[in-house]
Amino acid sequence: MILRNHKKALLTVFIATAVSGAVVTDAFAQARSADRSEQRERRGGKAAKAEVLYPDATRKEPALKSSPKLGKQLQKLVDSYNDEKFPETLAEATEILGNPAANEYDKSLASQLASQAAYQTDDTATAKKYLQQVLDNNGLDNNGHYQSMLMLAQLQLQDDDKAEQAQGLTLLDKYFAESGSKKPEELIIKGQALYQLERYNEAIPVLQEAIAASPEPKDQWNQLLMAAYSEGGQIGEAVKAAEALAAKNPNDKKAQLNLASMYSQADQMDKAGAVLDKLRASGQLTEEREYKQLYSIYANTENKEKEVISVINEGLEKGILKPDHQVYLALAQSYYYSEPQQVDKAIEAWQKAAPLSPTGETYLNLARVLHSEGKIPQAKEAARQAKAKGGLKNAADADKIINLK
Repeated sequence: MILRNHKKALLTVFIATAVSGAVVTDAFAQARSADRSEQRERRGGKAAKAEVLYPDATRKEPALKSSPKLGKQLQKLVDSYNDEKFPETLAEATEILGNPAANEYDKSLASQLASQAAYQTDDTATAKKYLQQVLDNNGLDNNGHYQSMLMLAQLQLQDDDKAEQAQGLTLLDKYFAESGSKKPEELIIKGQALYQLERYNEAIPVLQEAIAASPEPKDQWNQLLMAAYSEGGQIGEAVKAAEALAAKNPNDKKAQLNLASMYSQADQMDKAGAVLDKLRASGQLTEEREYKQLYSIYANTENKEKEVISVINEGLEKGILKPDHQVYLALAQSYYYSEPQQVDKAIEAWQKAAPLSPTGETYLNLARVLHSEGKIPQAKEAARQAKAKGGLKNAADADKIINLK
């Protein structure tokens, strides 16, 4: 569940606090001459300060300002980025990074904007390279520095390479340790990463912390926690999470389907069936897989043959269920084992299922039922069909029926 190909989502945190036009302009304003600042103050105006995002950070912010020689170049860099002229941004950043007069602040700012320009042009590898340079040059304030660190960690985590993912998780831990951040929307990134790396029991406390820290946790966070419980073998906790989410969103079909799935995994088939049947009664089951899930739950619950029959016939009538081998086989078995037994309808369903089977096993089962009902000629014909179709586990059973006198 790590973000992949979701550029807007990945950049939301970073751009809103680090490289939007307003903040970049403010960062650049720090590098303007003292004389210019004094002129503003004499006019009674002061440069707006960016919000301090990391009041608990352990890093001491550098007191660097832009080199006076690079003022025009930096402004041109910022303007090209704000105008979304990303190739120009990259070219100007390269010039600044190669300029011997550039100090750590100049290089950090150039790398920061170059990383964003590269990312916007789908060059993730180059974006990561420049983000690392931001950290190595160490010239930005805490806002820019730690937002660059967070974005680099995210890009590493979304890489398919396991070693790269491990680096991303290590960097993410460093981010939390140094920045002092406990923001739920950032904690969820770590929980999501641990889940993606199949470290479910490590993901659970992180996800719990994120949810507890948020006044309005997103439903997707609760779903992720529920999935982590389930994959981590904590089915009871997964059920509790699913119940809480379903209770919070009684009209949310997805939440109800998730609850039914959790009940099924917990072997609470009666509860799973009740949830799905309620959706069916309200007309909310609209997909084949949903009908199959419901009749399969009933088929695996004692004394629910009547319900299986009802669900399958309704699904077929509505055209939601396809008339395939699996559906007709389940219908045949439910008719045959129902109370009272409905043998004729079971035979009819088996006759529809048998031609659709990949092997002759269904024909052979039909032959056995016909034989037990005393319908010998029909039983022999079904047995012959079974042998003709092939794939029998025990062809001798078919021969016995064929050779009846």
